Amino acid sequence: MQMTISGHHVELTHALRDYTTSKLSKVERHFDHITSVQVILSVDKLVQKAEAIIRTSGAKLFAIAESEDLYAAIDMLSDKLDRQILRHKEKHLAH
Repeated sequence: MQMTISGHHVELTHALRDYTTSKLSKVERHFDHITSVQVILSVDKLVQKAEAIIRTSGAKLFAIAESEDLYAAIDMLSDKLDRQILRHKEKHLAH
């Protein structure tokens, strides 16, 4: 799985990059056919956003999470992506 993490008005520290990588690597354990993950972390005044695009064989999943804390936004993002990837896996196996 190829993962790219970029920041918009955010300095990406090693701790932030490692935290994002560890949270989103848990999504991969549910579905093996993930080709790439693109994560964008951004700050707009008091709102901190985390958004991600997951490309799999046959689908493109998108999720966005906003919070006052960037780490909380990453947590919410990983939960959303987890639910989406499980739903996609069930549909994929049903065919």
